[in-house]
Amino acid sequence: MVSKALGKYVQSLHQKKYRQRHGAFLVEGGKSVLELLSSDLETEHLLLTADFAAQHRTQLPPGLPLTVATEYELTQLGTLATNTTALAVARLPPEKLLPPTLPQGALLLALDEVRDPGNLGTLLRLADWYGLPGVVLSPGCADAYSPKTVAATMGAFARVRVWERDLAAWLPALPAGTDIFGADLAGENVHRLALRPTGVLVMGSESHGLTPAVEACLTRRLHIPRGASGGAESLNVAISAAILLDNFFRNQ
Repeated sequence: MVSKALGKYVQSLHQKKYRQRHGAFLVEGGKSVLELLSSDLETEHLLLTADFAAQHRTQLPPGLPLTVATEYELTQLGTLATNTTALAVARLPPEKLLPPTLPQGALLLALDEVRDPGNLGTLLRLADWYGLPGVVLSPGCADAYSPKTVAATMGAFARVRVWERDLAAWLPALPAGTDIFGADLAGENVHRLALRPTGVLVMGSESHGLTPAVEACLTRRLHIPRGASGGAESLNVAISAAILLDNFFRNQ
């Protein structure tokens, strides 16, 4: 049975102010919890069903504080519609140094006011897929450690570094010659370019695109051409990023 104090603490982590206050966040669902346990992140407490505990006994670190809970308790305490396996409280990772110069041959993803946690989680998953060094978030982005974002990363939360920066100040401070890419309807046709995965790819919100101050920092503008018979007005920001990233890495 989950104690009242623990239940109250877990539910408080639904809100960003308490995640920041306690330096902790929630990881929900068996797959995500197993990703957490196999990562370098610190697990503070694990709540799991008896069945999940029996199935994954060898993957549970010795000495880890854990509580056996019912499926009903896990669902009530978390944010998922149903949770039949596990829920963990993890410690927020300390932010690692964001170097003033980009690693040689590295492409960073920078997100400008991407406010939807599902989109943000998918973008972090893309960064994980392509092996990017990390993702830089503007202050207006969704929280990288909200339950919805963590769930959407499908485990990438445990591997992808995240930094928060004022992009309008950070981008101009990069060394001269750093390519800063962004999507633009008037940009170069991305399918006709031979791109190398170096520099920064900046993506804005689906509703508003890049903020003017960030857009002014771009050194190269890329366009994803619509098919001849295509009728969609726009692409989701995560889909756009996936197409652009694939063009950066297609010759690797």
